[in-house]
Amino acid sequence: MAQNFLTCDRDQPLLLPPDLRDWLPADHLAWFVIESIDELDLEPFYAAYRADGHGAAAHEPKMMVTLLAYSYAVGERSARQIERRCREDVAFRVICANQVPDHATIARFRVRHEQALADLFGGVLGLCAKAGLVEVAVLAVDGSKLEASASNHATRTYEQIAKEILAEAGRIDRAEDELHGSARGDELPERLRTPEGRREFFRGARRQPQHELTDPEPSAEPEAEASDGLELELDAEQIVSRVQGREGWLREGRRQLEQRRFEDPDPVRRSRRERLLVAAQRLEADQEVERRANEAYEAYRARGRMKDGRRFGGPPKPHTPPEVPEGKINLTDPDSRNMKAYRGYVQGYNAQTVTTERQIIVAAEIAPDGLDTAQLDPMISAAERELAEAGVAERPGVVLADAGYWANDHIDSLRERGITPLVAPDADRRKGPRKTRLGGPYDFMRRVLQSDAGAELYSRRQWMVEPVFADIKQNRRAGRFKRRGRAAVRSEWRLIAATHNLLKLHRHTLALAAA
Repeated sequence: MAQNFLTCDRDQPLLLPPDLRDWLPADHLAWFVIESIDELDLEPFYAAYRADGHGAAAHEPKMMVTLLAYSYAVGERSARQIERRCREDVAFRVICANQVPDHATIARFRVRHEQALADLFGGVLGLCAKAGLVEVAVLAVDGSKLEASASNHATRTYEQIAKEILAEAGRIDRAEDELHGSARGDELPERLRTPEGRREFFRGARRQPQHELTDPEPSAEPEAEASDGLELELDAEQIVSRVQGREGWLREGRRQLEQRRFEDPDPVRRSRRERLLVAAQRLEADQEVERRANEAYEAYRARGRMKDGRRFGGPPKPHTPPEVPEGKINLTDPDSRNMKAYRGYVQGYNAQTVTTERQIIVAAEIAPDGLDTAQLDPMISAAERELAEAGVAERPGVVLADAGYWANDHIDSLRERGITPLVAPDADRRKGPRKTRLGGPYDFMRRVLQSDAGAELYSRRQWMVEPVFADIKQNRRAGRFKRRGRAAVRSEWRLIAATHNLLKLHRHTLALAAA
């Protein structure tokens, strides 16, 4: 008897089902994403287009949002790969109704609707809340370092940037000399220098099609301006109330400048020349803020008394700020930082999350720097705002955080709002208590975490939040951002977090259907 196999005849003509609904099973993730996006308010996307219908037709915004949401959910964030899968992957073809937006269109859509895509996080969180998945009695906050779309080898000092700017200027001068010779270079063309030549030019111009005369579309890139205007003022009273000593004043000045950059981020310029100029301006702003903080500190010392009324022991040690900025900046992504990670250092961003016991992300933000110390109160405040907008009336009860989030003022702020923080006071228990922190909330927190109830409650932190980062980085291959600049990275991070919640909601829906 002959062997029995299913026939594989690639020359046999085949027809796909005429109805898209027959292409995928009813419980496929693509259908769930389509239905979920239908439930969201997408008015901000539509508001960006002309209402009179003029101009070339654009892809339907709802389709584009669904395409991006599904792509991020399955770990596909490259615009070129998304375009390829729109041709080859049945699920992508169903979402796009057999249309194939090219990679440039996809990339431009992400840039054009940067803020609206970031705000999808709140809409998806609202869907999770309606499904009963958002329980906020216990929350966990944590951060992870994700790589930027930049190499640490692109980091330069001020001197290196200045040399490259001068070299570029010299190259342009030489090119203009070769092109124009002894002429200035801004003279009218030869044919426009006489009345006869101008009349001939305009007669010919009237015979040419209009599109040949119009100037090319201006670049969408903004001019290279100093994003860090030096009108920044240091609040001396606030600094004195928080830190003492010259280094404390300098650190506070840098913190305020970074906070301003965080709140008003600049897009990353595509032109390297513009990025060089912006990078140099940022380093100069850093130096200027350091100079002002030093002057404020010395003026404070010159008054002769500390805040509590005691006299200073003597004049401060002489300090001369450097004449040339000493910092470094990455030219590919100036907002990224070289941060210490779990293994070595990475050029990247500090991605922060607040999660529930069911691993639903209720807040997702990008920290201004690589330290978690100043993020406890801001992240819980962000979670409270997101929950309120999602229609969750319940207030957070307990907040769990590791030792990197220890900050007395943040812990006190949460307690004043009726939230119980459980923050590990020591990163390494084997070394015992830190002598510089003994007393007060430090000793109290150690006693709480040594109790059975406190230890059991704090033990939940690890499985509440760390698997979220593991799934995002490993399973969904989102350990490196695709976009550059703090605003763009924040939009991408919040879209990643939104699709994480969408996947959780999908699994919950499947579990209910199977029950």
